[in-house]
Amino acid sequence: MTNSKEVRRAVNRVANMVLNGELEPKAANAILYACNVSLGAIRTDEQQAKIDELETLVKELECR
Repeated sequence: MTNSKEVRRAVNRVANMVLNGELEPKAANAILYACNVSLGAIRTDEQQAKIDELETLVKELECR
């Protein structure tokens, strides 16, 4: 799970497995918790990349 699309896909798959009786709710909760943690890390990485890009643009503008 390296991006939000993959996390969303995993969440949908887990939900379907629970609904179909293929996965116990307790196991699903653990997986969904991991998905939530992964999503938080992905968001943090994306925000940091945007901040880095903005800082670069500001420095370029200051040099002009």
